[in-house]
Amino acid sequence: MIVYAKRHARNYPPRQKEFLGDVIDDPLRPVVGRRPETAGRGAEVNAQINGINLAYSDQGRGMPLVFLHAFPFNRTMWEPQLTALSSRFRVVTVDLRGHGESDAPLWRYTLDLFADDVSGLLDHLSIQQAVLIGLSMGGYLIFSFYRRYADRVKGLVLADTRAEPDSPEQTAWRFRLAQRVYQEGAGAVAAEMLPKLLAPTSYQTNPALVQKVRAIMVDSQISGIVGDLMAISERSDAVPLLSTITCPTLVLVGEMDALTTPAENKRIADGISGARFQIIPSAGHLSNLEQPEVFSEAVRSFLETIVKN
Repeated sequence: MIVYAKRHARNYPPRQKEFLGDVIDDPLRPVVGRRPETAGRGAEVNAQINGINLAYSDQGRGMPLVFLHAFPFNRTMWEPQLTALSSRFRVVTVDLRGHGESDAPLWRYTLDLFADDVSGLLDHLSIQQAVLIGLSMGGYLIFSFYRRYADRVKGLVLADTRAEPDSPEQTAWRFRLAQRVYQEGAGAVAAEMLPKLLAPTSYQTNPALVQKVRAIMVDSQISGIVGDLMAISERSDAVPLLSTITCPTLVLVGEMDALTTPAENKRIADGISGARFQIIPSAGHLSNLEQPEVFSEAVRSFLETIVKN
């Protein structure tokens, strides 16, 4: 399996580098990433999971929380929650395959494959059960994980996501975006999505956040972006799954989320028995970054009810 990653950049022709997003020096030689490391909790480390290198951070002690990032981001989007919650809980953030410092194989991605990667990481960390926290694509991943590994789920936080599958129009949009990214590079996904990710006021009042969000997107690898788009477009309908979810669940959504609306998230909460529902004010799709204190406190309050039980 060939892996394309920025840390293996070489002097390839410009058009090839534009497509691959920096390539390995010998395209016939597999690169599986850095060797697994052992380090004290709190260090950023890597593990060989399902044949690829997954990067993650593991900080704090207590009930394990596993944070699953949105498309096309990486684990750094959870920095505010890592800071806010790691003094009370064991916080694991992971770069899904194709993202951040994890390997980005040029191959077919599925949400079930992501779920298997996360389960393998839990095995690597000797975590039997965890609370899963996912935003947008991270929420889609949670649904796949619950189908396959419900016994490993202690609780769920679903943020700014949806249970319904893609409409034909959404699938067509993802296909067109994949073609643009293939031709133009990661900047195409930023140009397409950045205007839709935040609350309208954030673009005027928080330029640092806008720049941070854009920087993460343009740093994404093309194979990961295209793989995600295929995986998301092919995801299963999670609506029938909702009534089978029996663990404690919190559903959060930005008040101004235009991509996965409050109404769509409310339908998720209504479909899960006993689920909590909370709207994050003055936030768009990336509610954990726009209103990090409110988001983290909502998660903390929810987690304390699980600890007490």
